[in-house]
Amino acid sequence: MSRFAGVDYIDLDSLLSDDERLARETVRQFVDRRVKPIIEECHREARFPIELVPRIADLNLLGATMDDYGLPGLSNVAYGLVMQELERGDSGLRSFVSVQSALVMYPIYTFGSQEQRDRWIPALASGEALGCFGLTEPDFGSNPGGMRTTAKKVGSEWVLNGAKQWITNGTLADVAVVWARTDDGVRGFLVEKGTPGFTSSDQHGKFSLRASVTSELGFSDCRIPDGALLPKTEGLKNALMCLNQARYGIAWGGLGVAMDCFQTALAYSLERKQFDDQPIASHQLVQDKLVWMASEITKGQLLALQLGRLKDRGKLRHQQVSMGKRNNVWVARECAKLARDILGAAGIVDDYPVIRHMLNIESVFTYEGTHDVHGLIIGEWLTGIAAFNPPARSSVSNSVEERL
Repeated sequence: MSRFAGVDYIDLDSLLSDDERLARETVRQFVDRRVKPIIEECHREARFPIELVPRIADLNLLGATMDDYGLPGLSNVAYGLVMQELERGDSGLRSFVSVQSALVMYPIYTFGSQEQRDRWIPALASGEALGCFGLTEPDFGSNPGGMRTTAKKVGSEWVLNGAKQWITNGTLADVAVVWARTDDGVRGFLVEKGTPGFTSSDQHGKFSLRASVTSELGFSDCRIPDGALLPKTEGLKNALMCLNQARYGIAWGGLGVAMDCFQTALAYSLERKQFDDQPIASHQLVQDKLVWMASEITKGQLLALQLGRLKDRGKLRHQQVSMGKRNNVWVARECAKLARDILGAAGIVDDYPVIRHMLNIESVFTYEGTHDVHGLIIGEWLTGIAAFNPPARSSVSNSVEERL
C-alpha cells in the first residue's frame, strides 16, 4: 500500500512543531499499515476492529493530552492531527478513540475522585478497560436538558432508572459514564458492566459507522454505590464540557475524511481515461470539483489549527468549537459527494473508500450536535439572541390573529 503524503497546498507543515509532525506521521503510518488493509472488510461485516486496540494503546493515543499516569501530554494541535489521521482510516475508529479519551477519561480525570482516577485512568489508557458515555436518550438527542434518566439516593446507594441511545462502545464498555437527573440537578455516575439492573444491546441495521459499536443502555432499578458518583459534577454543563472536548477532535477528524476522498478522486481522475483516451482530470468540470475540495480542505486546516492553538492557550470558546465541527464535517460531506461523482460507478463499491466515508459522515454530521444546532449556537453568539426555542407570540401577533 502506498504511503499517504497528506494534502498540503500552503506549506501547513511549516506551522507545526516537530512533535506535532511526529505525532501525525506516527498515526499516519499506523493507519496505512494496520487500518487500511482491513477496514473495508470490517465495514462489510459490521465489525469493530477490536484487535487494533492494543496497538492504539501502545501508541499512547488514549488520553493522549494528559500528562499524568505516564501519558504523553500531547498538545491539542498534535491530538487534533491524531484524530485527523484516525478518521482518514475510518470514522468509527476515530469515534472509539475520541469516546475513550474525551468522553470517558476526561470526565473521570476532571470530575472524579482521586480513587476513581487511580482505578480507571491507567486501565483505560492501556486499553485494559473500555468505556462509553451515556448522555443521549431515545427521545432527547439535541435537547439533553430534557433527559428522563433519574438517579435517586437511597441510603448509601443510588438507584438509576432510564435509557440511553446511540452510545458508541456501549456493549464493549467495562464502565459507562452516565448522566442522570437527581434532586440536585444533573450528575455524572460510573456504572460498571455486570451491575444488576444495567443492560446494553447493540443497534443493528446500520448503514453508517458499520465498523463501530453503537448501543442502547438500560437502567432498571440499577443500584450503584455512593462512590460511583463523579463528585465534582454540578450540572448538565459538565456533560457539555465533555462534548466540547470530543467536538474539537471531530473538527480535525472531518478533514481526514475529506483528504482521503480528495486524494482518491484525484488519483482516479488521473488514471481513468474517457473521450479520445484522455484522463478525466483533463476536463474542466472534474478540475472544478478537485479545486473546490482542495480549497475547502485548506481553509478547514487553517480553522482547525487556530482552534488548536487557542485551546493550547486555554482561550478556546465553545462557539468556536461549534464553528470548527460544523464547517469541517460539512466540508467532509461535500468532498465525499464530489469524490463519488468523479469516480462514477466505481464510487459506489468498496474497492475505493469513498462510499464508506460517504455513509460514515452522515452519522458524524448528526452526532455531537447536528449541523443545524451548531448553527444556532453560532447564531446566538453572533446576535445575542437564542433561537433554540420559538419566542412567545407577541400581543401584536395575537391581535392580528384575532382580526383574521
